[in-house]
Amino acid sequence: MINNDTIVALATPAGAGAIAIIRLSGSEAVTIADTCFRSVKKDKRLSKQKTHTIHLGHIVDGNKTVDEVLLSVFRNPNSYTGEDVIEVSCHGSSYIQQEIIQLFLRKGCRMASAGEFTLRAFLNGKLDLSQAEAVADLIASDNEASHQLAMQQMRGGFSSEIAKLREELLNFASLIELELDFAEEDVEFADRTQFKDLIDRIVFVLKRLIDSFAVGNVIKNGIPVAIVGEPNVGKSTLLNALLNEERAIVSDIAGTTRDTIEDEISIGGVGFRFIDTAGIRETKDVVETIGIQKTFEKIAQSQVVIYLFDAVSVFAKKASLDAIKVEIEKIKNKYPQKPLVVIANKVDAINDDEKTSLKNAIPEIELLSAKTKKGVEELKLTLTNFVNTGALRNNETIVTNTRHYDALLKALEEIQKVKYGLDTGLSGDLLAIDIRQALYHFGEITGEITNDDLLGNIFANFCIGK
Repeated sequence: MINNDTIVALATPAGAGAIAIIRLSGSEAVTIADTCFRSVKKDKRLSKQKTHTIHLGHIVDGNKTVDEVLLSVFRNPNSYTGEDVIEVSCHGSSYIQQEIIQLFLRKGCRMASAGEFTLRAFLNGKLDLSQAEAVADLIASDNEASHQLAMQQMRGGFSSEIAKLREELLNFASLIELELDFAEEDVEFADRTQFKDLIDRIVFVLKRLIDSFAVGNVIKNGIPVAIVGEPNVGKSTLLNALLNEERAIVSDIAGTTRDTIEDEISIGGVGFRFIDTAGIRETKDVVETIGIQKTFEKIAQSQVVIYLFDAVSVFAKKASLDAIKVEIEKIKNKYPQKPLVVIANKVDAINDDEKTSLKNAIPEIELLSAKTKKGVEELKLTLTNFVNTGALRNNETIVTNTRHYDALLKALEEIQKVKYGLDTGLSGDLLAIDIRQALYHFGEITGEITNDDLLGNIFANFCIGK
């Protein structure tokens, strides 16, 4: 899977900037850099410099000076990849970046593939597989909660918990296997009572980790929230109020929003993706009809639904409160698992008695004025309460990766087979088969069990310079 050659890539985003970092890794990294680097101190050779040192000088191509740079030396095994690593901090001109990279390629480097630096770190034992995947999550994190989760996993919180369970199970598996070698003597090396206690503990931990995925997945990917209701009730105005910008077009013309509009913000450290949908009504307009169909699609895809209606229209007898309650029940019945927030908008234009009347008719209602932004902060608080961030605050292990979730489900299935076997007095050779399968799925998570296809799929999603 891994080559022993020396790779090079731009480690900072492409394009012009103040500075750029070009990274080399491999057995010839120092030697190749030495042929192109001239220190401001005469006769200084990189090959003689200690690890974790920085040197001022110039990158040169023959007699041509390409740029003045700072060059960092990291020697194996004390580097990110576990190999010799050179990092060149140069000026951020796109021309300079390409000139330096092309120079290193001519000197014997190869362009790194996506995620190859982190792949080498994994293969050289600097990171396990779940930690390596957390590197990509850290780079992609765009809110406080997803950043915190990625940092926790990169430090090894999740993998250490799995590794501990795997080690304990492996110890018992060894004893079970030993019993098979002495089958004729009918002896038991593995204490069945202790083994049952271990299996119960493993089942408990696996179920907790599997259950945490529901929280981890929404924290990592953001929570889609569909804003629905009839035309002209203020859905687009609410979206603009939540985003604090004029993202959606607002007008008094019914059917202005004909397609879904999406944008994301962070509330309480958690990402929410708000979807402003077309107003739901009977219409002969072909384009608007398509937009309404998309509205129902977005409701199905969302995890939270905000149903908005116009409070002024209710008391002006332009809208029926009973009809609104029927629509609310329809959404509840069709999507019973989705949290539903019912909002009466434009409450700045109704009196206190009318507000009380709304609360009596629909107890769970929230009163809001999207135009004046009154009640918007209370709505944000309601939304954050749908996310159980207690485990995050308590620094508990939370699963965010679909691959890990799938492996945990399979491991739990095998462990439950082992538990059933213990309860029914299954023979040691059959128990051993299920234990091996459970160990296999544990190993898939941390990388004890890998194949080229798996690693290729994982690291293909990384950026080139990481």
